[in-house]
Amino acid sequence: MGMKITTLSALAEPNRLHIVELLRDGPLTVGEIAERLGLAQPQVSKHLRVLSDCGFVEVHPSANRRIYKLRPQPLIEMSDWLESFRRMWEERFDRLDDYLAQLQKKDKEGPGS
Repeated sequence: MGMKITTLSALAEPNRLHIVELLRDGPLTVGEIAERLGLAQPQVSKHLRVLSDCGFVEVHPSANRRIYKLRPQPLIEMSDWLESFRRMWEERFDRLDDYLAQLQKKDKEGPGS
C-alpha cells in the first residue's frame, strides 16, 4: 500500500497541519479555527477545502454554520505507511545484531578457527 503524495503535500503546509492538530481535539467551525490560528476565514476555508479534497476532514452543516471534523482514514493510512518503515528498520537492526554477535564469537574463538 503506497502513500498518496497529495496526502503528504496537504500536511506540508503549516496552517493545514495546525488545522488537523486543532481538529484532533474535536469538531470546530471555520470561525473557531480562524480565531485560534489568527487567520482570515476565507484563508481557513481555502485550507479546509484542500483538507476535504484529500479526505482529512468532513463537513457537517448545522443551521448556518459548517462544522469540520477529522476523518481518521488518511491518518490511519499514514500510520500504516510509517509502520512499514519501522518494521523494515527493526529487521535490519536484528540482522546487524546477529552479524555483530557472529563477529564477536569468531574473535573469542581466536585465529584459525
